[in-house]
Amino acid sequence: MTVMLGAAMSATAQVTNQLFDKGWTFTQNGQSISVDLPHDWDIYTSPAPKVGATGTGGGWYQAGKGEYRKTFKTPAGELVKLHFEGVYQKAEIFINGQKAGQHAYGYTPFTIDITPYLRPQGQENEVRVTVDNSEQPNCRWYSGSGIYRHVWLQTMPALHVADNGIYVTTPEASMDQAMVKVLVTVQNEAKVAKSATVIVAGLERKENLEPGETKTVEAIFYIDRPKLWSLESPHLYYSYVELKDDSKYYFNRYDFKFGIRSIAFDAEKGFFLNGQHIDINGACIHSDDGILGAMAFDAAEVRKVQLMKDAGFNLIRTSHNPPSRALIEACDSLGVLVIDEAFDGWRTAKNPFDYSTLIDSCGREDIQAMVLRDRNSPSVIAWSLGNEVIERNELQVVATARRLKKAVLEVDDSRPVTEALCSWGEIWEYFDPHAEVLDIVGYNYMIFKHATDHERDPQRIMWQTESYPRQAFRNWKVATGYPYILGDIVWTGLDYLGESGIGRYYYTGETAGEHYIEGGIPEWHGAYCGDVDMTGWRKPISHYRDMLWNNREALYMAVKEPDGYRGEIKQTAWSVWPTWESWTWPGWEGKPVEVEVYTKSKEVSLYLGQELIGTKEVSEDTEYKAVFTVPYRAGTLRAKTNRQSVELKTAGAPAKLRLTPDKRIMAADGQDLIFVTVEVVDKDGNVCPDAAITCNASISGSGKVLAAASADLKDTEPTTTPHFTTWKGRALIVLRSAGKKGKADLTVASTLPAAKLSLQVQ
Repeated sequence: MTVMLGAAMSATAQVTNQLFDKGWTFTQNGQSISVDLPHDWDIYTSPAPKVGATGTGGGWYQAGKGEYRKTFKTPAGELVKLHFEGVYQKAEIFINGQKAGQHAYGYTPFTIDITPYLRPQGQENEVRVTVDNSEQPNCRWYSGSGIYRHVWLQTMPALHVADNGIYVTTPEASMDQAMVKVLVTVQNEAKVAKSATVIVAGLERKENLEPGETKTVEAIFYIDRPKLWSLESPHLYYSYVELKDDSKYYFNRYDFKFGIRSIAFDAEKGFFLNGQHIDINGACIHSDDGILGAMAFDAAEVRKVQLMKDAGFNLIRTSHNPPSRALIEACDSLGVLVIDEAFDGWRTAKNPFDYSTLIDSCGREDIQAMVLRDRNSPSVIAWSLGNEVIERNELQVVATARRLKKAVLEVDDSRPVTEALCSWGEIWEYFDPHAEVLDIVGYNYMIFKHATDHERDPQRIMWQTESYPRQAFRNWKVATGYPYILGDIVWTGLDYLGESGIGRYYYTGETAGEHYIEGGIPEWHGAYCGDVDMTGWRKPISHYRDMLWNNREALYMAVKEPDGYRGEIKQTAWSVWPTWESWTWPGWEGKPVEVEVYTKSKEVSLYLGQELIGTKEVSEDTEYKAVFTVPYRAGTLRAKTNRQSVELKTAGAPAKLRLTPDKRIMAADGQDLIFVTVEVVDKDGNVCPDAAITCNASISGSGKVLAAASADLKDTEPTTTPHFTTWKGRALIVLRSAGKKGKADLTVASTLPAAKLSLQVQ
C-alpha cells in the first residue's frame, strides 16, 4: 500500500541516487583485475594459518592493502557526492588525484562531497579508493577486506534534504488510528540564503536558511485504521517529502518508507509489540554471508534473514557491528526484530588495532551513522552500545556508556538503549552502575543471575544477549518463565567465518581445547556454533529450539553420532553433540546408537522397520525429548505420535547429484543471486550423509558462478572457485547475474553423472 501524502508536484531530476558498483579496477600487489562491487578480496584466497594476517579471529585470511579505481563523467547537479555503505577499512577517497575524504571504521556508512574536485559537466573523472586493512589483528571475527557493500553516486541541488534527513516515528499506533510524526531536516549548502517550502501530507512548512544553515521542520498527520507492522504481517508504507526552492521555483521529491507499530518494555510484564506480548527468541549473527565472505549482496542478506525466520527466530542481534542496510530492510520486509549493535569494544583493546584506536575520534560519529541510517526501520527495537567491553571493572566505563547513549538519544529517542554485559570471573554485582545507564540490560551467558538481580533492582529489564547453543531448554524455560526477562538470544543463528573453531567438536588426537587457546585452532577457519550451517542446512539443535519456542514443528528426529564411530568425541563450550538426520552408520551393526525425538506430544513410539523399539512419554520433565538406544542395523527408522510420523532411511551408494535452487528466475541487473543446494543422493533420492564428492560447477549464458563450497570449515579451497567437495553429502553454489537477459545453464560435473539446471535471467 502507498500512502500519498499530499498531491504530487512536478519533480525535477536534480536529486538522483545511482548505483555505482559496476566497472571498477582493483589493484593489489601490482596486479589489476576488473571487478563489480560488492567485492571482498580476502574471500578469493585460501585461509593459510602460517601466513594468515588476520589470525584465528579473522579465519587466517590475508587482509593487507588494496586500491580501487573507476572513471565516470561529471553528472548534472549543483552537488555531487559518493555514498559508501561500507569499506573495510581505513578508506581514503581521491578524485582526479586530490584527496576528497576518508573514513576509518569498516562497518558504518559515509558520504563524501566530491563536487570541488570534479571537472566540468560531461568530462571524465577518476575516483580512486585506497583501503588499508593491514593493521592486524583488528577484529575478532572475519571482516573481509575492500569495498564490500554498495557505492552510490548522488546528485542534488545546494538546497536539499540532508542525508538521512527524513525521520519518521509513530508516537501513537493502534488498530483504530496512528499518529505519524515526520521531521525533515533541510540543508542549504549554497553560498547565498535560500527560502524553502517543505510539503508533507499536504502540510506546508516555510523556512529561510542562511548559507551553510540546517533546519528541521515537523509535520504530524493521522492514518485511520492503519495496517500495523508485525512479525506476521510486516506492512510498510511508502511516501515522499517535497522540497521547494522558492527562489528558483522548483520541487524535488524524496521517497521514504516506514512501518506503523508500537513497542513497550516493562519489568513486570515483558515486551509488547502493538500491545501483544512476545517472548523473544533471538539469534546473534555476524556480518559475513558465509561462502561469499563479506560481500553484502542484497539477495544474500535477504536470504540470511529468511533462514533465521525459517528457523523460528523472531529477532536478530547484529553482533557486534552495524550490518548492511540491505539486512535491515530485509528484516523490515520479512518481519524480524533487530537489536542494532555499534561496537565490539570501547576504549580498552581486545585486539591491538581494534575500535579502541578509533573510539575517541570517531565514536560519536559512527554510532550516530548507524542510528540515523536505521531509525525509520520498524524492525529495529533497540540500539546496542557495545559488547563485553574489557574495561567493565573501571569507573571510565560508566562515563563512556553515558556518552554513547547521549549520542544515540540526540538522533533517536524512540527506542531503548541496551548493551551486552558479561562477567568472566569478576563480581557481577559490581556492574550495577554500568547497568543503570541502560534501558535494557543485556546478559551474555549470565541470565542465571536474574533472580538476585531482580530482587536487588525490581525495575531492571533483562534479556540474555548471548547463550550457549546446547542450553536451549534451560534458556527457553527461564526466558519464558519470568516477565522481566524479555527473551534469549543464542550464540549463534548461523555458522560464520573467523573466530576459528568456536562451537566445534573434535576427536581424540586432534588439536584439543577451546578456540581461544594460544595459537588458536589452525585447521579451522570458521565457527560451527550456528543453528544453521553455511549451506543453509538446519542442524538438529535448530529444530529443537524452534519446537520449544514456536510449537509449529510437532515432530522431529535425529541421530547422535556414536562415540567412537569416527573417534572419541570431545566437546567445547559452544558445541552441541554431533547429531545428524542420518540412519546410515556402516560398520556399526549391532552396536548402540542414540536416537533423539523432539515433540510436545504426550508420547512417541519408535520403529525400526516393522519392529517397535519402544514407546516413551514426553513432557517438560523430559525437556520434550525422547531418547531411544537402538542397536544399529540398516533400514527405515520411524518415529510416530498420535498426530504424525517422520522417517530416516539408510542411504545406499551415491548415485547422482540433486540440484535445488532457491528460485528459478534471476534479475538481469548484475546484482541478483541464485543459491543452489547440491545434495549427493542414492538411487532412491536419500541424501548420502558421508559422501565427499569432488565437483566442478560451470555455467553458460547469462550467469556466473560466484561461489561454491560446502559447510566444512576445515576445507581450505577458496570458496569463490567453481571447484568444491561435498561434506556430509551437501554443498552450495551461488550464481550471479551476468547483467543481461536470457538463460543460465548450470552444469555440475563429478565422478557421478553430470547434474544440470536451467534458469531464467530477466
